[in-house]
Amino acid sequence: MWIVFALLAATFFGARGILYQWTSRQNLNRDLMLCGVFYVGFIISVSTMYILGQEWQSWTEVGVGLALGFGSFMANAALHKGFSVGKASLISVLSGLPPLFVVLFAFLLWDETLTTQQMMGFAVIFSGLYIIRYSNDISLSNLQGAQWGLLAALCFSFNDMLGKQSTRLDADIFATLTLMFGFGSLLFAISWLKNRSKLKTKIADTAWPEWKTFGCGMVVGLTNMAGMVAILNAFALGTTGLVSAIAAMNILIILLYTRLVLKEPFTRQEVIGITTAVIGILILRLSQ
Repeated sequence: MWIVFALLAATFFGARGILYQWTSRQNLNRDLMLCGVFYVGFIISVSTMYILGQEWQSWTEVGVGLALGFGSFMANAALHKGFSVGKASLISVLSGLPPLFVVLFAFLLWDETLTTQQMMGFAVIFSGLYIIRYSNDISLSNLQGAQWGLLAALCFSFNDMLGKQSTRLDADIFATLTLMFGFGSLLFAISWLKNRSKLKTKIADTAWPEWKTFGCGMVVGLTNMAGMVAILNAFALGTTGLVSAIAAMNILIILLYTRLVLKEPFTRQEVIGITTAVIGILILRLSQ
C-alpha cells in the first residue's frame, strides 16, 4: 500500500511543480502566494486534526513539526525562485535529488552501509549532473538558477527525514501538518509584510492584486497538502529511501510538461544528462 501513497505523492508534487513554474512567470508577489499555499494546508490540517481528535503527545513531536515548517518554507521558496530565474527542466531535475541526499545523510548520521548498487546510482547521477552542467554552460559565475534547485533538493531531503522521524514517533499526521503548515505560513507572512512597503513602490500597475495572489496560492496549496498527506502515509508504511526515491519521480511529470506545453528545446547533451540523472535515481530506488 505504501507504494500507492508514494506514487500519489509524486503525482501531487508534480502538479505542484507545474503550478509553481506557471506562477513564477506571473507578475505576483512570491511570498504572499506561498503564504496562501501554506495557509490552506494549515486550515485543512487543523480542521481535520480537530475532527479526528488528534493531538501532540510530546514536545519532541512539536519540535519535528516546527522543523518541518521551516524546512518546507526554505524548500518551497527555493523551488519557486528557481523556476522564476532558471530553465524549468534543469530546476526540476536538480530539485528531484532528495533520494541522493537522504541516503547520504543516513550513511553519515546513522552509519547505514552503502551498497554497491547505491554507489553506482550516485556515480550515474553525478555523471548526469555533470553533463547537464556542461550542456548549459553552468559555472560559479553563471549558475542559471541551479543553486536554487540544489537548495530545494537539500531542504526537501531534510523534510523527508523529518517526515520519517514523525512517523517513528507515531505522531498524528494532521497534528504534525498543522504545525508544519502553520509555521510555514507564518514565516511567509512575515517575509511578505517585511518587504511589502518596498514592493509597493516597485511593482507595476499590471501586478496581481493581493487578494488574487493569496487566492491563487490557496488553490496551488491543495496539491501541496495532498502530496504531504500521501508521503507521510507512505513513510509510515515504507522505508525512507525508497519512498523518497519514488516521490522524486515527480520530475518526470514536470519534464513532460516542459517539453509538451512549454516547448522547451532540449539539446542532445541535455537529453543525455537528464536521462542519465533519472536513471541514477531509478538505480537508487531499486537498491532499497
